[in-house]
Amino acid sequence: MSELTETGPRDASWGRARSVRPGDAPFTGSTALRSRADATLPERFRRSAAAVGSGAKMSTEDFAGWLAERSAAHPFRVHRIAFDQLQGWSFEPVTGNLVHDSGRFFTVHGLRVRVTEGAHDWQQPIINQAEVGVLGILAKEFDGVLHFLMQAKMEPGNPRLVQLSPTVQATRSNYTKAHGGGSVKYLEYFTGRRPTRVLVDVLQSEHGAWFLHKANRNVIVETREDVPPDPDFCWLTLGQLGELLLKDHVVNMDSRTVLACAPHLLTEPQALSSDTELLSWITAEKAGHQVRAEPLPLAETEGWVRTESAVRRLDDRFFRVVAVRAEAANREVAGWTQPLFEPVATGVTAFLTGRFGGVPHLLVHARAEGGFLESVELGPTVQCVPDNYRGHAAPAAPRFLDLVLNAAPHSIRYSALHSEEGGRFLNAVSRHLVVDVDTAALSTPPEGYRWVTPGQLNWLARHSRYVNVQARSLLAALNSGAVRL
Repeated sequence: MSELTETGPRDASWGRARSVRPGDAPFTGSTALRSRADATLPERFRRSAAAVGSGAKMSTEDFAGWLAERSAAHPFRVHRIAFDQLQGWSFEPVTGNLVHDSGRFFTVHGLRVRVTEGAHDWQQPIINQAEVGVLGILAKEFDGVLHFLMQAKMEPGNPRLVQLSPTVQATRSNYTKAHGGGSVKYLEYFTGRRPTRVLVDVLQSEHGAWFLHKANRNVIVETREDVPPDPDFCWLTLGQLGELLLKDHVVNMDSRTVLACAPHLLTEPQALSSDTELLSWITAEKAGHQVRAEPLPLAETEGWVRTESAVRRLDDRFFRVVAVRAEAANREVAGWTQPLFEPVATGVTAFLTGRFGGVPHLLVHARAEGGFLESVELGPTVQCVPDNYRGHAAPAAPRFLDLVLNAAPHSIRYSALHSEEGGRFLNAVSRHLVVDVDTAALSTPPEGYRWVTPGQLNWLARHSRYVNVQARSLLAALNSGAVRL
């Protein structure tokens, strides 16, 4: 195991180990000026993306066996249960809200959403989890190549249960031990108690359709220390993570959103819109949408009913609230029960892509969702569950859905099944697609849509509340080299 290879005068940006709150900026004690940006950082990520065989600590061929071995090393079981079998959770007598006895973790209550544009008005259950979680990946150079410490983590809602998660994936209730369980491994690298260098740190939203104003810190920090991996952790390069993003149900949502915030591998000096024009368009979209979200008692949420084992819509569309019992010997708590949101069917998350003047662009959609802190964020071209728009009295299907579903095989640049965050959502699976289209017919996209380059989208993802989690999920495949446009 080699020490970090220096690629420039970076010592001033390393924080000292100290006792601080998560997120406190490191102070080096020096008043000397330094560069506002590290020009070496994109090249270091490109070098890591190119390291798939040589330069990697673990061969990609060995990874599947390692993940299977870690899955078999611990007993993992998840069972659906009725609501009256929940332990520590209950429906409040007056409001009907689903709450934890401790007052921590999260609450499921109702929400009324009014979107002025289009006169949309609906009610639904929503997860209210006010605390900010940490999604952190620890990085280290080996022989001049950045590696990332990833965890084989069980989540009760995951298909196949065990997927590749960040080094730290924890809510505040988790890392402050509200559950009474064990400590979160490697947390000290993200709380200032160990000297690290910040490569990425941005507050990002989660699912605006299911969370109310939820945000997580998406963090990558680099260490120089020798960090022997726990048996459930392994070091992988960015290129290896890109290869694993080509496979179904391997890299979890929390890893994907953090990787989306890393520097993009390529920079495009030209685009259809300047960065200033793009920011102006997004600002106009945010200002032009009025989204009013009003909390409601769950018991008074119109169009929804509660049975012994589910809170569901009368027409069984969109999603249900259900309950599970989970057992995982390697988690901070070995067994627990909890509610989960379960979509009714598999979704579609897709970017249309095309070239203008030889430069690749993605078609983004300014989406209004009831749980966003601001009115809209940029989402993929298509983001929906197609089954919700089929059958009698179904709402109109989203724009471009037919084009994506009927895409010719040769036009599909990327296709993989990925699930959403398994700690809150059960089997929330979407097919992630990148589809080539003829840009001649779409050179002027409809209102609410805009062509942006992958580099521009990545630039926005390095700032808070511009790019939604579904778009970031696809952007991770671009940032890691899994998709070449």
